[in-house]
Amino acid sequence: MQPVTLLSLATAVPPHRISQAEAKDIGRDLFAGRKALYDRLSGVFDNAGIEGRNLVAPLNWYAGDHGWQSRNDLYLDASERMFEEAAVGALDRAGLAPADIDGIVFVSTTGIATPSLEARVAPRLGFRDDVRRVPVFGLGCAGGISGLATAARLAAADPGTRWLFVSVETCSISIRLDTDDPAALVATALFGDGAAAAIVSTAGDGPATIGAAGERLWPDTLGIMGWRVEDPGLAVVFDRAIPPFVTAELAGAIDGILGDMGLARGDIDRLCSHPGGAKVITAIEAAMDLPEGTLDLEREVLRDHGNMSAPTVLFVAERLLARGLPQRTLMTAFGPGFTCAALTLNRA
Repeated sequence: MQPVTLLSLATAVPPHRISQAEAKDIGRDLFAGRKALYDRLSGVFDNAGIEGRNLVAPLNWYAGDHGWQSRNDLYLDASERMFEEAAVGALDRAGLAPADIDGIVFVSTTGIATPSLEARVAPRLGFRDDVRRVPVFGLGCAGGISGLATAARLAAADPGTRWLFVSVETCSISIRLDTDDPAALVATALFGDGAAAAIVSTAGDGPATIGAAGERLWPDTLGIMGWRVEDPGLAVVFDRAIPPFVTAELAGAIDGILGDMGLARGDIDRLCSHPGGAKVITAIEAAMDLPEGTLDLEREVLRDHGNMSAPTVLFVAERLLARGLPQRTLMTAFGPGFTCAALTLNRA
């Protein structure tokens, strides 16, 4: 596609902060009725590579008994706040006003909003009444890249227009205490909440350009990652096969995506990957023949924020921009499907 400028990038987190040590202690209390499960898996708190996370609710909320409505009410309230903070941050960094935005792509998979979230916040923020809206659901962790790529394609298709991309996820409200599924406890050790926003256009100056994007979808992998829709809320699907699957399949997928772009691995100066977990980061390095520790910013974001799903890779990109973007970066993320999303980010 026609190169599109990344005019700005901003992130936001909710106000409630918890250390991993606190999370482990609280997890022991929360899973008191399933002591065998907790004792068997509590080491995940120590091995997750996380020091702290931000959550959308105070700690006592997570000990309560919540159904769909309670969880989704929290999603709506917290997501609107984070949407506004991230969007205003991106607008300020780009030197733009809400009325300058021609279209909004919004990505989220941790709650339901109809009307969608961008419609809910538009009047308060001052977006025009003719702003174009593209809400997207179901992309999971891949949504940070797929959504940004969608905004870039729309900007390229209508030169001169400015598109705001926002992703908000409230993973922590899906924490479930009513199940013996090991994934529920793993989620308690991994999940944080956050949001990110970016503005793209074919016009204007910014720190980077988006050159191309692509995806790969593997057949017969629906059970690797996602959500089960249950009462009293979403139930996370985390298969233990994710890290070995990444190790085995990532290189071929990336080579194929790059080939479609007319590029090869040697044309890429750095990966910017979604840090889904410590083992996933290590699997990415192994698959791509990178020395262990290469993905240092990914480990930093995981350490500071945990896995926030879709926005997380944009937290990595924000730190990469601050440190100094290489000539060509390949952003990558995995999501339900099972899918790999990628796009090239080029230094302006």
